[in-house]
Amino acid sequence: MTPSKPYLIRAFYDWILDNDLTPHLLIDADFPGTMVPEQHIQNGQIILNISPGAVQNLQLDNELINFSARFSGEPFAISFSPDAVLGIYANENGQGMLFEPTLPEETDKIEEDEAPKKPTGGPSLKVVK
Repeated sequence: MTPSKPYLIRAFYDWILDNDLTPHLLIDADFPGTMVPEQHIQNGQIILNISPGAVQNLQLDNELINFSARFSGEPFAISFSPDAVLGIYANENGQGMLFEPTLPEETDKIEEDEAPKKPTGGPSLKVVK
């Protein structure tokens, strides 16, 4: 079964825009393959405004999120895996969803002959207020 995270990101993105708010992503800047402007990284994370007025050519795909944006007036091509997303929320009120950090080795494809592992513990969703 495909991961639900990219679908949740797209759903929250649409929900935030439908309510005339500004969607922001919290990104693990240290996640492998993440391309973000290093000068804006704080504590290994970066917050990105992904509203239509702030970015160009936004693609929220299952395997890769990418777009163009300006930082200090300079254009920058942003790209990262949905697994690098730690949260999506509306800037104005903080409503949205946080995700558990994904370890890079967890993103490897499961071999066809390998049995799926049962999740341990309860649900890992958190409410953002």
